[in-house]
Amino acid sequence: MNMNKYIITTESTVDLSKEHLENINVKYICFHYELDGVEYIDDLGETISSEAFYNKMAEGATTKTSQVNVGEYKDFFTKFLEEGYDILHISLSSGLSGSVNSARIAIESLKEKYPNQKIYLVDSLAASSGFGLLVNTLAKLKDDGKTIEEVYEFAEENKLNVHHWFFTTTLTYFVRGGRVSAVSGFLGNILKICPLLNVSNEGKLIPREKIRTKRKVMEAIVHKMVQFADNGVNYNGDCYMCHSNCIEDANAVKDLVEAKFPNLKGKVLINNIGTTIGSHTGPGTVALFFYGEKRVN
Repeated sequence: MNMNKYIITTESTVDLSKEHLENINVKYICFHYELDGVEYIDDLGETISSEAFYNKMAEGATTKTSQVNVGEYKDFFTKFLEEGYDILHISLSSGLSGSVNSARIAIESLKEKYPNQKIYLVDSLAASSGFGLLVNTLAKLKDDGKTIEEVYEFAEENKLNVHHWFFTTTLTYFVRGGRVSAVSGFLGNILKICPLLNVSNEGKLIPREKIRTKRKVMEAIVHKMVQFADNGVNYNGDCYMCHSNCIEDANAVKDLVEAKFPNLKGKVLINNIGTTIGSHTGPGTVALFFYGEKRVN
């Protein structure tokens, strides 16, 4: 078998567009969610557009998410194994979902059936388009001719270098999800508090600062990139963003980033926060992703 005959697979929670994933030849498996009790697959906005989904949430629709189960992973991986491919699968952070455990169980079972093929699993410790930024980098390495082992090792060595910073302009959905008390949410909304959060070295979403007003939190999120990005304002890597139905806010942050970082590799890429992650954030969230020093807390 050609040692480079392998495929990179991932999950819909990378929050990249379907076209993007097709262009980099990365296959994905879809999470599930419920909207007012009706189950859908998180298929990157094909069934329900991002805008329609967030409008439903704003109108009070209830949401619930479910991870991919072992059987679904087995069916997904088997297609590629039957075609003779080795597999490198990049999973959503174990700090946010148990899906990586389901993938691990499926892989251990399949290794017995396909003992001559390689299946590697990476717990990305990442989420949303930060997860997508890592997957995009790995796909480029594959295109450059790196072996599956080399790409796997790169992922493990560098996944904590992906920084994720988020802010939300409303606490309503954090209250609804039980992550903020009703009283704190009410006061926070009155005082125009916009929490600044990031993803920790354990792959968990952690509130870091409470900042008053949208303008100040936008400045703060860009300052985090100045503080942590490789080479500071001379950062010359990729920068991704995503948003949940607040493109004006995302564009405002994009403009600040591009003004502050003149050596970016291309323009900032803005994606939609998908339905799985968005079920928890609700509309009004903006996130920024880049490579920097290793996350240590």
